[in-house]
Amino acid sequence: MSEREFQPLGCAVVTVSDTRSPETDRSGDLVAQRLEQAGHRLADRRIVKDERAELEEAFRALMADPEVAVVISTGGTGITGRDVTPEAADAVYTKAIPGFGELFRWLSYEEIGPSTIQSRAQAGLAGTTLMFNLPGSSGACRLAMDALIIPQLDYRTRPCNFAEMMPRFSET
Repeated sequence: MSEREFQPLGCAVVTVSDTRSPETDRSGDLVAQRLEQAGHRLADRRIVKDERAELEEAFRALMADPEVAVVISTGGTGITGRDVTPEAADAVYTKAIPGFGELFRWLSYEEIGPSTIQSRAQAGLAGTTLMFNLPGSSGACRLAMDALIIPQLDYRTRPCNFAEMMPRFSET
């Protein structure tokens, strides 16, 4: 049996923050680095304020970009009044992927204990674009990228992975 070839994907990183700048965006840096180290292309990177309408607009623009197959956002998944990432993402999701958030919180519990219940990390399909909404902490981003996202974006991961499913996302 021959080894499958790696297939790079076009990815976008969205940092949700009122205070981060390109110089201080450690979590966005971590996500972008993990994607590029894995062999994927960084098609877009932006910082968007914690404003639901602006975030929805950014998500929709990235969904429409033919160079972007995967969107990973960091920040805005907590429970404060300014945390609106899940609501903005829900407005563009066509299918939720509940197992991502469940598994992320389970793995996170092993690292930080019950504080993980404050996270509303989630994933979904937005048309044919995969979208992951991660917490803003670099530790949470590291965990999600290393344990879940990078393996699932790798066409070689067995028994199955998101990368191999992508051509079927548009089936009706």
